[in-house]
Amino acid sequence: MYTSLPLVIAVIILAVFFDFINGFHDTANAIATTVSTKALPPKIAIGLAAIMNFIGALTFTGVAKTIGGDIADPTKLEFGVLVVMAALLSAILWNLITWWYGIPSSSSHALIGSLVGAVLASAGSAQINWAGFLKIFQALIVSPVIALAAAYLMMNLVYFIFSRIMVPPTKVNRGFRFFQIFTAALQSFTHGTNDAQKAMGIIVFALVAADLHADTSTIPFWVQFICALAMGLGTSVGGWKIIKTVGGKITKIEPINGATADLTSSSIIFTFTQLGLPVSSTHVISSGIMGVGAAKRLKSVNWGVAKRIVITWFITLPISALLAAAIYLLLHVFI
Repeated sequence: MYTSLPLVIAVIILAVFFDFINGFHDTANAIATTVSTKALPPKIAIGLAAIMNFIGALTFTGVAKTIGGDIADPTKLEFGVLVVMAALLSAILWNLITWWYGIPSSSSHALIGSLVGAVLASAGSAQINWAGFLKIFQALIVSPVIALAAAYLMMNLVYFIFSRIMVPPTKVNRGFRFFQIFTAALQSFTHGTNDAQKAMGIIVFALVAADLHADTSTIPFWVQFICALAMGLGTSVGGWKIIKTVGGKITKIEPINGATADLTSSSIIFTFTQLGLPVSSTHVISSGIMGVGAAKRLKSVNWGVAKRIVITWFITLPISALLAAAIYLLLHVFI
């Protein structure tokens, strides 16, 4: 019963729903700076993000393979399909809670924490691949720190260059406003290359656990397509609560620092995608915005909002793990 086809189909539907929520939850990552500077009207910016998210999601599979096989071996879990169902329900619930309160939390942290919690509740710590989990955890922690430092340095370099060529600030911002269209597209593409793959990996994990797929090293195209489509459709809905937080409450965004933040963060996300490592686009872009704000003036960053975001980052993994463990125990009793 735990590997029945209806149960596997239910897991796939949940994974697609998670990807849809991930799309509108993380829309802010790609377009918040572009919308706040009026480089693009909101509807056009969301449409651009949806298309580029879809394209990005179809382009790579390395992160999906990492999620599918590096945290636990689905072939060794007796109740692997229930584990995935509990993880998805937990991640979806946490995403909806943080979206409701306009907090840009990490869908990646929520899903990975939930998967670990569900595996622990199902089979104990012996079934966790701690080396694989540590590799993923390090990428999640290190990437926003790199984004903060890189955006700070890049912004100072940009300020230095334009102060030397004596271009009027209004002309600089006008040029960067056009450039933001490119950086928004790039940011959306890289978001798709990394975030959409997490749902792909979790679906393959469930398929392998149910003996419906050979292993986690290959991702069927139909899995790629439905996850890419769900991400794109979710992005098209738009997460306005989080857009307001990322686009205006962390620091005042101008075209010059908005484009710099987007370019820096998209480069970092794409680098980690090439390495097959999942990162939180929420963490990376928020840290990038903090970095460019701090480069202008430390006081220009609303550190109260930044503190609330950082606290949410740290509590997401343990809370989602506990939530997934509780959901798994309930499912195990009633299914």
